[in-house]
Amino acid sequence: MALPLGLARRIQSETPGEAWRTILDYAWSVCAEPITIDSPTKEVMRRERELHPLDLYLATAGYDLWPQMESCAPRNTQALASWWSQGGPGRAVLILDALSLREVPWILHAAPKLGYTVQSARVHVSEMPGETTPFAKALGFAQRSSLESNGAGSGHCFPGAKTECVGIPWAESAAYVTSDPDFVLWHHWPDDRVDSGNVSLESLAKEAAQQLTSKDFWHLVQRLTTGRRLVITSDHGYAATGHFPLTEDEDQARYLQQTFKSGRLANGGNTGPWIPPLDLQIQSEHGTRRLVLGRRKWKSPGGYPALTHGGLSIFEVALPFIELSRP
Repeated sequence: MALPLGLARRIQSETPGEAWRTILDYAWSVCAEPITIDSPTKEVMRRERELHPLDLYLATAGYDLWPQMESCAPRNTQALASWWSQGGPGRAVLILDALSLREVPWILHAAPKLGYTVQSARVHVSEMPGETTPFAKALGFAQRSSLESNGAGSGHCFPGAKTECVGIPWAESAAYVTSDPDFVLWHHWPDDRVDSGNVSLESLAKEAAQQLTSKDFWHLVQRLTTGRRLVITSDHGYAATGHFPLTEDEDQARYLQQTFKSGRLANGGNTGPWIPPLDLQIQSEHGTRRLVLGRRKWKSPGGYPALTHGGLSIFEVALPFIELSRP
């Protein structure tokens, strides 16, 4: 499967900001289509394959777009802060840690059937690198756990909100949602599954289908939308590295293993000598880091996880932003 010629020409001819909008819109068009409950794994894998040529382009001919993502692409943290500031009391945010574009259809297409109005649905980008703590800091929190038990203080992007952070089942999470007019809940799923090290893309696809269509999940959404508009979003996505090709060149594999171990990012320093590059040094608001570029993995003594995040691929950086309301 090749990248559509018209899409490649558009990206090449546009400014970096326009190119990133084109890239994200294309990724959204692929991933936001409905999925049937009897074929979640098949559909997720199809979309994974369909976006492979785009990742390949961004790792070769278009790799110079990555250092410009932070300044040119629509950032999710800025969108959240803007959305909050433009509304009055009656706002809620549900951050599902590591929710990627793969899981969007379950929320997007179930909501209208359950009586919710999708006020808007779009895609933004993560912080750089695509990790939890940079996202938290960009919103004014020291870290994710700062939201626990309303302990986030007042110097963040959601003034007036009561905050909570949990990793418990949906029904129990719903009990933490109070009647306060503004509420922000950060939930550990699916990041707790991604970081467990023993979950495959196929098994997580099945789990997401079950979780995001469950009565308990939508009971939580109901609690959050009682008297409020709700944004469901994410801090970063994840890469299905279990399906990435193995780096066969011995020198390249050795460099990647020594630099990144079994991960996708490392502290700043000189990148490798290869063109197109294997990794990029990114200077962002969160410091200078080296990030693995594109869909690649390598042999590592500790094993390489099937799912991980922090590198430079579409599913790692593209984040959903879905605004819901109900009567």
